[in-house]
Amino acid sequence: MISIKVPTVGESITEVTLLKWTKPEGAWVDRDEVIAELESEKATFEVNAEQAGKLHHKATEGDSILIGAILADIDEKATKPAGEAPKPETAAAPTTPTTPSTPAASTAPVTSVPNNVKATPVAAAIIADKKVDTNQIKASGFAGKITKVDVLDALNNPGKIQFAGQDLFSRNVRPEKMSNLRKTISRRLVEAKNTTAMLTTFNEVDMTGIMQIRKQYKDKFKEAHGVNLGFMSFFAKACAIALTEWPSVNAFIDGDQLLYHDYADISIAVSTPRGLTVPVIRNVESLSMAGIEKKVIELAGKARDSKLTAEELTGGTFTITNGGVFGSLMSTPIINIPQSAILGMHKIQDRPMAVNGEVKILPMMYLALSYDHRIIDGRESVGFLVRVKELLENPALLLIAKDPVASLLEL
Repeated sequence: MISIKVPTVGESITEVTLLKWTKPEGAWVDRDEVIAELESEKATFEVNAEQAGKLHHKATEGDSILIGAILADIDEKATKPAGEAPKPETAAAPTTPTTPSTPAASTAPVTSVPNNVKATPVAAAIIADKKVDTNQIKASGFAGKITKVDVLDALNNPGKIQFAGQDLFSRNVRPEKMSNLRKTISRRLVEAKNTTAMLTTFNEVDMTGIMQIRKQYKDKFKEAHGVNLGFMSFFAKACAIALTEWPSVNAFIDGDQLLYHDYADISIAVSTPRGLTVPVIRNVESLSMAGIEKKVIELAGKARDSKLTAEELTGGTFTITNGGVFGSLMSTPIINIPQSAILGMHKIQDRPMAVNGEVKILPMMYLALSYDHRIIDGRESVGFLVRVKELLENPALLLIAKDPVASLLEL
């Protein structure tokens, strides 16, 4: 019998949470096969079988387990059952609906169902046919998917909202254990509020130039680099340039010293089902636009799949968060300690603006810079944000960080 112990995942981490078993009790596992997913206060990671054999669980999903404790036993002397290998494929099959009603539903018009709404084929057909407002439907299916029952409940109770699995006028309260990741998020946010002299300054940026560039070059960019040209590369590059000019925004307080960083490791806030994670793009100042976009996609994908390593989550010098993807028009982001500043992006909205004495409708975005006033003064914070605005409104400046004519005239 071989014991599988919880591995060490960091100097300060003493326990982890068992998220789920990927192999059931008593199942046969092969050597190096993933048997469980664990979550620390920084990231999630997988545990592999050290030997082939029969698996015996020593903990249940949701348990907090100390580092070094026994997670499972493997009986390497057990005999492998005949026909055991195909089970993982058959177990995954139910995620794709195969009911007799599926073919009929696939021919129904479902064009009225938004692309960001997840629904079963039958539910999607009913939504399209009855023109049901998906905002009035409470999804009860796996991973937030709308089922046929959810749609029928909404039709039978127009204007009345039901929580998943609950009757109308329910007073049910569901206790749920806080995950290690959520505990860490809570602790760090409170620590940031209590230990920094946090202040936020605002500005707004005209996104016309960037939107025109994306419209003109998005297809060629995708063909050349294999990734889409998004907004994050423009913002990350602009921040990297501004950080070189306002070094205090890129510095930390360490006791009675200030640590200045001669590089820009920019953290990107990513929302996942388990909570907020902030992976780091290293040396943004040295990356191309395509290089930044590729790293954003890579890290965001790892975050959604809970595959980020502790190294990818630590060491950033500055953070960018984009509340605009959720529709936020303005916010005051909280500093990601020990960093000294964070830039908040927001929703792009057409607004009437005064331009040379005329009113024009322009795509505008509010920017918010929260900063630690202990290290960054008003001059630095406002100067940094104004510089970011200038770079974004004149994207050509991102190439050499200067106006081409001014450079020609050596001004």
